[in-house]
Amino acid sequence: MQDTVTAGADAIDQPLNVEIWKAALLRSPTPTGLIQVCDALFDQRQALDGTRLVLEVVFQHLDDWLLSLAGATVILRHTTCYDIVETLLRNVLRNQPDNVPAQAFLAHIRVAQGDVGGGCARFSELMLRYPAEQANLCEYISMSLLEAGYPLEGLKILAAHLDGGDMTAALLNNVGCALERLNRSAQAIPWYEKALALEPKNPKIGFGYACALIKAGNLRDGWARYAEREPIIDNKAAWFLSLPRLRHGDDVRGKKIFLYHEQGLGDTLQFVRFVPWLLERGAEVAVAVPRPLVRLLARSYPGVSVGDAQDFSKEDGYSYAAPIPDLPFIAGVASESDIPADIPYLRADPADVARYAAELPAGRPRVGLVWAGDRRVRSEHVMADRRRSTTLAEMGAALCPVGATLVNLQFGMPRAEIASWHGQALFDPMGDVRDMADTACIMKNLDLVISVDTSPLHLAGALGCPVWLVSRWDACWRWGDEGTRSPWYPNMRVFRAKERSFAPVLQDVGAALRNWAANWKTG
Repeated sequence: MQDTVTAGADAIDQPLNVEIWKAALLRSPTPTGLIQVCDALFDQRQALDGTRLVLEVVFQHLDDWLLSLAGATVILRHTTCYDIVETLLRNVLRNQPDNVPAQAFLAHIRVAQGDVGGGCARFSELMLRYPAEQANLCEYISMSLLEAGYPLEGLKILAAHLDGGDMTAALLNNVGCALERLNRSAQAIPWYEKALALEPKNPKIGFGYACALIKAGNLRDGWARYAEREPIIDNKAAWFLSLPRLRHGDDVRGKKIFLYHEQGLGDTLQFVRFVPWLLERGAEVAVAVPRPLVRLLARSYPGVSVGDAQDFSKEDGYSYAAPIPDLPFIAGVASESDIPADIPYLRADPADVARYAAELPAGRPRVGLVWAGDRRVRSEHVMADRRRSTTLAEMGAALCPVGATLVNLQFGMPRAEIASWHGQALFDPMGDVRDMADTACIMKNLDLVISVDTSPLHLAGALGCPVWLVSRWDACWRWGDEGTRSPWYPNMRVFRAKERSFAPVLQDVGAALRNWAANWKTG
């Protein structure tokens, strides 16, 4: 089956051969083959095909519990189809009633769906029933609580186990993760180091360690560690991954450098500021980004080739490639004073700014609102979005009434919440917005942007617009553990939640907004 799986993986970028490797898997299924092929389908945004293939393979082999467990694993990794996952896990337990991973997954699903008490009760039952599995179960429950936004509870469980139980790399990693999310990043670092001493090549531990270092203010070591990660992109066979990865100290004079989007839009908007650093050193730079960013970056960096990945090819003769979030490491950022703060570094089209100026309400001041991140599909990302997002109803109740004109900047599915909003008038220009270049033009007509931690926040910061960040309490590593300001965006004010609920911090934002509006003056 190994040869079949390899052949299938090679054919993933060739749509005409899809049925060939699907048929091979159906003829001779293995758990590894099922995971590899379905991972590839999900990564190519063929979620329906991936789910169907799991179900087809599993239901042809209901007595093979390993296939059911593999199917549950891959679907839980890529989706929030908890009902399908639960069905597959029930089939595992039909064949193997004492299968601990399957039972732990079922408990995790309860936590992920919001029944934290029910999920923890199941975990407790499992710990009593399987004392030899306590280390693994402690890893499961602590990670479930961390993903659901309960780092303090997760830390307490970890501390109780480590007081007398087995010390594994996974458990040590989870302690570090819990402390970092509790904004105790300096305390997290030794725990990550202990975990890496046991598993020095573990990429998950290494990535968490890098983020903790950066969040704690150790930028030199943090960015060096961060640049050791495998690029987080869907297409693992992309041509530019075969190019030498640009590193700190490489001579770029006269060289063609290919920079590519990685992770979220906000990451690209935050770190693209280092492109002039490469140009000043004589590099010729191309930047590949998703279509929503192309017009904006092309205007902002006229000396750079900007397009999406399909606009470029290996034959263009690049010497190096790098994911855009590597740029702080490449530029040698070792302290906050090394962060380029030449704000604005992104530019809006003056003609479009004027066009939106004529469309927006005349009343000033104007305040733009973003209350949620973009809706994602992978389970871990969905849970992260829940932690960073609020609702229009919750944000509006805290901010209103206020003596200002409110302007919607929310894009995507959460924008639908406007239909049920009955509070202070909210002007919505986003129906005609094509990309981030249009959003930038709207922002340049505003006097303040208030946003949760998502890409429009970075856009406002990069444009030099006054912006307030409503940060979740397990703040992202890029904002540090504390403080109301950020060296990345001098025009930003940070409001930090002190608990899982956004309600208290939004009350603080509302009070500050009313005071700001009362004292606002033109110019």
